[in-house]
Amino acid sequence: MKRTETIENNVRTGSRPSDLRITDIRVATVVGHGYYPILKIETNQGIYGLGEVRDAAHHFYALQLKHLLIGQNPCNVDYLFKTIKAFGGDGRRGGGVCGIEIALMDLVGKVYGVPCYQLLGGKYRDKVRLYGDTPTPRDMTPEGFVEVVMKRKALGLTFIKFDLSARLFEQTPGALVGQATKYEYEQFRQRYVPGRGAGARISERGVELAAEITAAVREAVGPEISLCTDHFGEGFVTADEAIRLGAALEPYNLAWIEDPMPWRDIANHKKVADALLTPVAAGEDWYLWEGFKEAIETRAVDIIHPDMLTSGGLMETKRIAEHAERYGIPTALHACCSPIAMMANVHLGASIANLVALEHHGLDLPYYRDLVTGLDEDYMADGYVTVPEAPGLGIDLNEDGIKANMRKGMAYFGDTSDWDHIRVEFDRLPPELELD
Repeated sequence: MKRTETIENNVRTGSRPSDLRITDIRVATVVGHGYYPILKIETNQGIYGLGEVRDAAHHFYALQLKHLLIGQNPCNVDYLFKTIKAFGGDGRRGGGVCGIEIALMDLVGKVYGVPCYQLLGGKYRDKVRLYGDTPTPRDMTPEGFVEVVMKRKALGLTFIKFDLSARLFEQTPGALVGQATKYEYEQFRQRYVPGRGAGARISERGVELAAEITAAVREAVGPEISLCTDHFGEGFVTADEAIRLGAALEPYNLAWIEDPMPWRDIANHKKVADALLTPVAAGEDWYLWEGFKEAIETRAVDIIHPDMLTSGGLMETKRIAEHAERYGIPTALHACCSPIAMMANVHLGASIANLVALEHHGLDLPYYRDLVTGLDEDYMADGYVTVPEAPGLGIDLNEDGIKANMRKGMAYFGDTSDWDHIRVEFDRLPPELELD
């Protein structure tokens, strides 16, 4: 038997990879924390790949790229990624490019019968540690924060994140000196904009309150639990105020404080990181390797925190993590997504040498596991997820679960032929984007 025939016999799908062609891209949008637009890339051989546009982003970020992909061989992942990456950007604008890359990788894994982590060069661990996100409590007192964090500890998680957001200071009497610019926020939703807190400053009472909350949470969970804070400042505070707040929390040994400055403000991230002993994490809205380069090389953050649905998908995010590793900077993975992107993150986390932990943001969705097949009931036992060994992402769609939780008015992977010839620059707006 010829060597080439031996290799072909080891491809477990019965397909001929060199003859594969993309025939369609379809979307089913699920209600989650916002919306989860799930992608399905179909081929001429019946094999399909699954991906996901970033949470709360519109599915058009992916469908606008359809005309660049139809007729292409999905196995040429790097070539296709370089073709489409110019049409993404920071934040949710990167969601289409990244979701497509994940779906291509899932498809290639199925074609060759290997899990996605193997396409990334193999794995450093058999299980990936989770950190659990928590909702901001309605009762923003130390007792309220303790309650939401302890619910996560009861799930077996050993790494937990809680919020110290602008709302805490806005809604607590005496926590601010002066008046925040609430009018602009309420009228124009100017979140994460530098200067949103202009005219208001965190008072001594505000700093004390943040410390009281953190102290109560640390005492409740004990020293064996890793803790970190989310929405730390979120464009509401200045760098100097972030330093004041961070310094007050240092006795409680946080794993990190997250996003103290607006994401584009690398210089002030560095100012905060240099001033504090507690690590600073950032990066969930940065796009591609180029978006992380300055922060890594100037050590403006202590931990990079990419969201693979913005940072570039599987291969690009691994490149980012490897670059951070060269500078002694570890990687934590931000993830607010359905189980499709969650399991993509598990494969990615397995392949990253310098991984800290992976976020789980779907813990309060009772139907989360029902959206897919292949997730065991105890899939996050002891706060870790076992890396799948099945081809591709290692999971598949649960049609009933998705249909029961879809965004109102959306079809289940409905027809997208309207996008077949719409150029990225838009010859015309698609109907759902036209203004009334």
